[in-house]
Amino acid sequence: IDHPPVAREFSPIVQPGKMTEMEKFIFDTFGYIIIEDVISPEECEEVLEAAKRLHADQPKEKLLQIGRGFEKEAAIENLIDHPTVIQKIRGILGDKFVLQAAWCTVQPAGSQSVGWHQDGSGVVEFSKLGVYPVPLLQLRASFSLTDQSELYMGNMMLIPGSHHSQTVLPKENRKDIAASPIQHIIRCKPGTVLIFHNGVWHSPMPNNMSFDRYNMHYIYSPPWLRRSDRDSTDGEFLQQTTPLRRALMGDYDRPDVPFAGGFPAIPFENGDNH
Repeated sequence: IDHPPVAREFSPIVQPGKMTEMEKFIFDTFGYIIIEDVISPEECEEVLEAAKRLHADQPKEKLLQIGRGFEKEAAIENLIDHPTVIQKIRGILGDKFVLQAAWCTVQPAGSQSVGWHQDGSGVVEFSKLGVYPVPLLQLRASFSLTDQSELYMGNMMLIPGSHHSQTVLPKENRKDIAASPIQHIIRCKPGTVLIFHNGVWHSPMPNNMSFDRYNMHYIYSPPWLRRSDRDSTDGEFLQQTTPLRRALMGDYDRPDVPFAGGFPAIPFENGDNH
C-alpha cells in the first residue's frame, strides 16, 4: 500500500515562490506557515551580529524586543522586502500593506518568558474588533537567527488553528509550557522563517541553552493600522532607502482626509496579483 508523504511533525512547511492554493489552504488551516533556508548561514550571521549590536547595552534578564533596527543596521533593513517572504505576504494580504513594526527579540540564555497570548493592541485587543474569527491585522514574519533545532532553545510554541477558535485559551494554562495537548513546538535551524496570523495563540519556550536566542520579526499590516515600533520613520533613513522600502514604511503624501484619494500602489517589481 502506498502511503502519502507525512510532513515532519505535521509542520506546515511551504516552498519559496508565490503562494499556491494549497499553501493558502495550509495557512488558513494552521494560521501559520514555515519556510526553511530563507537566508544563507552567512546572511544569518550578519543579521545576528546586527541584532547583538542593537541589544549590546540592554540588560540580559528576560525576553526583550527592540524596534526600528532597520534605521541603524543595513542587514536588518535588507530583510524588510526579502523576495521569498514578501511573495508570501502578498499572497495573504494582497498588495496594500505596510511594515507596521520590526522587532528584534532576544530570549537570554537560561531564561524563560512563557506566556501564551494572541498578538494585538494592549489598548483594544484585535479579537474585539470582530465577532468571529479574530481579524487578520498583523502578519508576522519571524526570522530565526540562532539554532532552535532542539527543545528548550527559546523555540516558538503555537496552537495550530487557534485563530479560528471561539473559545479562548484558559487563563490557568497560559503560563504553562505544556498549555495544550495540541500545541506545536517549532524546531528549526537558523535562516528559517515562520509567518503567522496575529490570532494564533503562541508563546516562547524557555531557553535553557548557554547562548542567547535571537529572532528578527517583521510585522505587515493594513496601511491604516498605527505603527507599533515608531511614531514616525527617520527621515534620513527614508531618503537613503529604496523606493519599495520607503513605500512599505507608509511614506506617501496623504490628502486632508486619510486615504480619501486612494492608497498609492507599492512599487513591487511586477504587478502580478498574488
